[in-house]
Amino acid sequence: MFWSAALAAEDATPRPVSLDEAQRTANDAAGWVEENWSVWLSNGLRIILIVVIAVVMRSLIRRAITKLIARMNRTASAVDGTALGGLLVNAERRRQRSEAIGSVLRSVASFLIMGTAALTVLSVLKINLAPLLASAGVAGVAIGFGARNLVTDFLSGVFMILEDQYGVGDTIDAGVASGEVIEVGLRVTKLRGADGEIWYVRNGEVKRIGNLSQGWATAGVDVQVRADEDLDRVREILTRTGEEMQKAEPWTERLWEPVEVLGLSATYLDSVVVRVSAKTMPGKALGVERELRWRIKQALDAEGIRIVGRPAEANLEVGATQGADPMAAVAAPSALANPASPQSQATTPIPPVVPGAALGK
Repeated sequence: MFWSAALAAEDATPRPVSLDEAQRTANDAAGWVEENWSVWLSNGLRIILIVVIAVVMRSLIRRAITKLIARMNRTASAVDGTALGGLLVNAERRRQRSEAIGSVLRSVASFLIMGTAALTVLSVLKINLAPLLASAGVAGVAIGFGARNLVTDFLSGVFMILEDQYGVGDTIDAGVASGEVIEVGLRVTKLRGADGEIWYVRNGEVKRIGNLSQGWATAGVDVQVRADEDLDRVREILTRTGEEMQKAEPWTERLWEPVEVLGLSATYLDSVVVRVSAKTMPGKALGVERELRWRIKQALDAEGIRIVGRPAEANLEVGATQGADPMAAVAAPSALANPASPQSQATTPIPPVVPGAALGK
């Protein structure tokens, strides 16, 4: 054992290197460096040039996109506050839409430029890109399947913004929720509901959009009066009320066309329904309807014309429900309820036989 330990110690001791061996090793190293230094220098300069070009291009493109977005915002701000701006341009809507588009363009530009630069650097270093690209493709497919909802929300948000389907300040019906748009994002849209609640709607979940703030809106009011009223007089009163409302502020700007009495929309046994309609500014239909009902009610009361309640069918249904026979739901009497009936006697159990009584007989 001692002998083996001594041999191990002897093997571990470095052997002296001769001068010729050291000189030969140094010459080999110097020759290898001399042969490859030009390649290293060339590759290094190429990598530095690629990185510099990529950084400069990324900076210039992002700056150009930022200036474009700022110009769009300045244009919206210049029109904002004017009559034309109040009708056609919403500054906050334009700003958020431009910022979202700018964010998407900057991200896409950075990804393309830096990704291309990284692949070029790897090719300069003589790295085989085929396995790397194959692995990236497989990883991309896996991530795409795992995050398909996120990708769907993102793509839907991009197309909604690019197509300008809705914006901040619009009142929309998204199917899953409805309300006023307070923020438009690439993944989620925020809506303020009628009761003040905030709805967070994923863009990928929206199958159809009903924008109530584009173009124009329609305010409709149904006026129900008794069937024996003079309809020509009712039409005259409603027309005069609409003309007075159109001349008053601020309804003169919100009503884009005169209030029109369309005629009878329904006829019942004891009442008729007169339809009144008006074309209004987008998003102002509900306010116009409330004010129009208020003025119509006052005008009809001043002329002694009474507005009746629910339609005749509803009253008949209520009357039929209240006048129904309360015993109609009671089941018919059963024959088993009478103890003397044959059915009841047939179902009576037979009394047991007592042994003592039988012996006594």
